[in-house]
Amino acid sequence: MSRSRASAANLLNRKHDGRSPLFPARGTTAAPVTLMVRLTVTVSASSQRYVQDLLEAFRFLMLGTRLQPGCRECSVWVDRESTVHYIEEFETEADMQRRVRSSKFTSLLGVIESAHQPPSVQFDFVTSSRGLEYVSQVRNNATN
Repeated sequence: MSRSRASAANLLNRKHDGRSPLFPARGTTAAPVTLMVRLTVTVSASSQRYVQDLLEAFRFLMLGTRLQPGCRECSVWVDRESTVHYIEEFETEADMQRRVRSSKFTSLLGVIESAHQPPSVQFDFVTSSRGLEYVSQVRNNATN
């Protein structure tokens, strides 16, 4: 077995003790902390032309959004049913609040309000995020 595969296997077999730099502890269970806020906008498009119009508008907005403080991700895509999905993720709720209060967010609201059909707009407040320790925990509990 190569050295890198052996190292990876050791990491996966190691039990999480809460002190490993690979699996840092995150807050307390009694006080959930929002780690990220995600805005998801979903718009059903009635034609390919409208899909292209929405993509163009969202892509234009993405350029400035990605430069906003705390922005982790901003993306847009279309699924097979011609539904356009627009996502913004910010590090903290304060970052998202600053974004929502901005004049640039007013432009996003303009795109949302001009939708031919009522769009879905959802804010998700993510309070936990787990890494490989979750895989280890689930796999170890499955064998017990």
